[in-house]
Amino acid sequence: MKYDIATLRGDLFGALTATVVALPVALALGVASGMGAVAGLHGAIAVGFFAAVFGGTRSQISGPTAPMTVAMTVILTTHASDLTEALTVVVLGGLLQMLLGLARIGRFVVYTPYVVVSGFMSGIGVIVILIQILPFLGAPPAAGGALGAVRAIPDAAAGANLNAVAIGAVTLAAGFLWPRRLSRYLPGPLLALVLGSVVGILWLSGAPALGHVPTGLPTLKIGLPSAGFLLQAFQPALILALLGSVDSLLTSLVADSLTGTRHNPNRELVGQGIGNMISGLVGGLPGAGATMGTVVNIRAGGSTPVSGSLRAIFLLLLALGLGPLVEPVPHAVLAAIMMKVGWDIIDWPLLARIHRIRREHLFVMLLTLGLTVFVDLVTAVAVGLIAAGMAHARRLEGLELDSVVSVPLLDRTFFSDGEERANVDPYSARVGLVALKGTLTVASSNKLSTVIGGDIKDHEVVIFDFSDAIYLDDSAAMVIQRLLNVASAEQTDVVICGLTGSVERTLRTLDILRDLPPDRHVGTLEEARRTALDLVDG
Repeated sequence: MKYDIATLRGDLFGALTATVVALPVALALGVASGMGAVAGLHGAIAVGFFAAVFGGTRSQISGPTAPMTVAMTVILTTHASDLTEALTVVVLGGLLQMLLGLARIGRFVVYTPYVVVSGFMSGIGVIVILIQILPFLGAPPAAGGALGAVRAIPDAAAGANLNAVAIGAVTLAAGFLWPRRLSRYLPGPLLALVLGSVVGILWLSGAPALGHVPTGLPTLKIGLPSAGFLLQAFQPALILALLGSVDSLLTSLVADSLTGTRHNPNRELVGQGIGNMISGLVGGLPGAGATMGTVVNIRAGGSTPVSGSLRAIFLLLLALGLGPLVEPVPHAVLAAIMMKVGWDIIDWPLLARIHRIRREHLFVMLLTLGLTVFVDLVTAVAVGLIAAGMAHARRLEGLELDSVVSVPLLDRTFFSDGEERANVDPYSARVGLVALKGTLTVASSNKLSTVIGGDIKDHEVVIFDFSDAIYLDDSAAMVIQRLLNVASAEQTDVVICGLTGSVERTLRTLDILRDLPPDRHVGTLEEARRTALDLVDG
């Protein structure tokens, strides 16, 4: 792609617009995480710059996101006893993210079922809103995550700071009512930040404010953890890496749809991993691809990684002298901005179609959402993936079994030496045909054994026709072994035909056909019929 003045101008405008969008969100996410506003700002700088330079999505903007912030809050409260251990998890998560990219499995991360992604993203949106209710009311945050916040709401409401509530209401109204068509000129989060801060500073003083924010260059903040903690940190680090990968790659797909380009998923994971490692080293929040910032960047003209790099540089310049300017910002302002972010995270398009969703998909989505809010992200993602896999397997079972044909073959259809034979038994078919078609996997293997196993004992000869079989996994191959064992126990002869390609390699590799005489393995169904007739004739 040719880089010229017009491209530079687009990247510059995109970076400036993304900067003013990212600043209030980064500060609010930092406060929401419990690490402080400066952690959100340093995370936006580190992840934003290194993901842009080393990532694989041309116009993506990266930084702290609500899902990663919620995950970081869980790490701080559950998996780490101090900030050093929490930052160790961030660095380890970034390393695992890099390894996912280097192992070239980035493209598989996007195979996470949409109902699982929708469930935990909507759950995260609900968590963000619930947690921010307390600072919106002028109360201090409560321990225990979303449930702790819910339990503290009655007391906070009884002693609410009316100035804080009024400031939050003004900020929230600005975020919701600002016309989308005007956002390209003045982003809604920036307007909400300025308007809420002005109201809080000039008229409604007395609401809790942000307070001291250290300024200056990010410095090394991580210490050397113990070997025992590294083992304990692996699980939350892996979840952080997977969550960041899914979040980033979904944003990359959004960027592709807007620009008509294709991202490199493995390179994107490497870039995100490097950014998260650096962010953890300097005490910043972990991050991922930010959908809102990416869309704003693209619509403002950003089209290359230069826009993401410039945006990180602009944030760094602001950090060098921004502290005194943001110290008087009321907590209620940032809480209102975060509540709007949480509202936007909830998957309203899918929820609007909730009455049209298949029952099993609706169950997976609601299960994931509920576990995200009331248990934790780790359990929600794990259980959601398992439930989605089981629902998908159940669906595949029906599709795969529909492609299996088990029917009797009348003896009059057999030919020997070119002549039609008379019926050996005019009342029943003594030869059965099992035609295995398409794909057969673990989804249908057990039912396959039950359905076909009962038919085998009704025949003297059974033909297994693999002519139209495309794929057979190891589980289905072992079912074929069980069916052959059933035939042997029932003294039913077996003839196999049409076995070629990967299906034959699977059966040969697992030594499934070791007891089958060579003359029972033929090429075509016609040859199988002749062989079966000879066996019936004795």
